[in-house]
Amino acid sequence: MAENIKQKNIIPKGYIFSGINCGINPKKSKNDLALFFSDYPCKVSALFTKNLAAAAPVVTDKKHLLKTKTNYRAIIVNSGNANACTGRQGLINSEKMCSLTAKTLNLNPGQVLVSSTGVIGRHLPIDKIETGIKKISKTVALKQSSPKEAVAGIMTTDTFPKVTSQKFQISNFPSFKTRRGPIDFCTTSKSPISNVLIWGCAKGAGMIHPDMATMLCYLFTDANITGKLLDKALKNAVNSTFNSISVDGDTSTNDTVILMANAAAKNKLIDKENSKEYKLFADKLYAACFDLAKMIIKDGEGATKFVTIKVLSAKNETDAKKVAATIATSPLVKTAIFGADPNWGRIIAAAGRSGASFNPEQTDIFINNYCVLKKGTPTSTSLKIVSKSFKSKEIEIILNLHCGKAQSQYYTCDLTYDYVKINADYTT
Repeated sequence: MAENIKQKNIIPKGYIFSGINCGINPKKSKNDLALFFSDYPCKVSALFTKNLAAAAPVVTDKKHLLKTKTNYRAIIVNSGNANACTGRQGLINSEKMCSLTAKTLNLNPGQVLVSSTGVIGRHLPIDKIETGIKKISKTVALKQSSPKEAVAGIMTTDTFPKVTSQKFQISNFPSFKTRRGPIDFCTTSKSPISNVLIWGCAKGAGMIHPDMATMLCYLFTDANITGKLLDKALKNAVNSTFNSISVDGDTSTNDTVILMANAAAKNKLIDKENSKEYKLFADKLYAACFDLAKMIIKDGEGATKFVTIKVLSAKNETDAKKVAATIATSPLVKTAIFGADPNWGRIIAAAGRSGASFNPEQTDIFINNYCVLKKGTPTSTSLKIVSKSFKSKEIEIILNLHCGKAQSQYYTCDLTYDYVKINADYTT
């Protein structure tokens, strides 16, 4: 475990991360401001909430990214205050966070992105944040990087930091079907192999549900890749990870995923979608996103169980996801799992109201490999066995619809007493 934590603190080349307490959180031991900085200009790909009540920093970032998706150097993030539903003053404050960060780092405000997370409907204590930005920016000049402190600065109700890293190698040589003799030609790198790293962190435990990602997530890589392929890789990874998880069915006003690439690995430019280099990068990015998505579900507010919903043999992918999502977000299903109640009828009932086209009389249901429904008919599987299965920390529910070839997966958790307690007095 110690080795794993140490590995996750190794960040890609050319980045400096730091975090401090600037006074938003009255507990001085709790960081509430984070800075992610690159020594080199970055290409950026980003996805945001589709909630109409988008927070001020989301609006600001979209505005910046409309102008350009290159030459970015920093992300400034505060926790404890969402700066959402704060009107014109909220937009002024989010822009001010960018300009203050840019000023202290000798950048242009357009090179800075911003995020906020916390309570909705309260104005930022901008004076405290200004003092904090001046303090945190000194870590860049001193080259004092602390990923651990940065991650602590973005957390709210999270019970543990969510960090991941994917290290891999990209060949700088052209690909040949056959090679004769030693390879002795030059490449764009001093080495035939470039070591590339993708590092990511996320915060999220409540208000977790698509669409988009319902949390904050920051991904950084030193890979040299085109902006077009960066966008494609991120969109594909998010659709099958962050857009396939749910804790409580509530989408946030501040959902943000940002991916920065600074090319510091000096690998040969990844510019072809059908290349093995792009496939490797995309696979590793997916792995990083899935790792973080799974952590978010495991840390769902009050959660005690991680649940995978698999839908097989649907007519199409849309129907498959409808069924999986409806089961994953059903309060009745989630509370039954929490209580180890073997009432699997709630599963088929949720599937039946999903809007997907299938025949319940042809449907199979498996709970942790125990078949409880076969072609729409209850099996002889003991309810005691099903109840015992529900007591596992990780649960897999499979529905085979037997009406096509499409499939989908969704990830969720149980709904517990503690979820109600946490959210019943969130602001009081």
